[in-house]
Amino acid sequence: MPEFSEDVMGVVTERIEDRFQMPLADLRRAVQAAPHANPDATSVVHWYGLLAETQDALDTAEDALVEALGTHPGELDDAVMELAHQVNAAVTARDGRVMVVNYLLDPLAPGKRGPGAWRGAGPAARRAPALPTAAPALPGERGIPTRGVTR
Repeated sequence: MPEFSEDVMGVVTERIEDRFQMPLADLRRAVQAAPHANPDATSVVHWYGLLAETQDALDTAEDALVEALGTHPGELDDAVMELAHQVNAAVTARDGRVMVVNYLLDPLAPGKRGPGAWRGAGPAARRAPALPTAAPALPGERGIPTRGVTR
């Protein structure tokens, strides 16, 4: 399972390095030296650190589960099931943090400033509501009476 985790971290690292045009280690040093110089970089480095911690926890939980499965063949007991739940929770946390980092790296994500972003959208994009705001028209009377209703 470590191959997949290395792939996830490798892909995220590559995206960060592409976005900021420098190796991640250099970006971390730059953020540490001047955290207020680039708020986007500071946020990405912070969340990448949280992601790395979560990935380490996931790797540890997976190793414990694999070891327990090797020593308890057959039906799974409560201890093994608890380890499986820990792995599942760690995967969920890791994936959530990957989503946050991906959001931070995307300058066109909803809620961000930039061309085509919601806040930066021009007046044409804000001209009309996305959904109708008027009450729907009621259907006209039908020629067939509703069951149980007499006129």
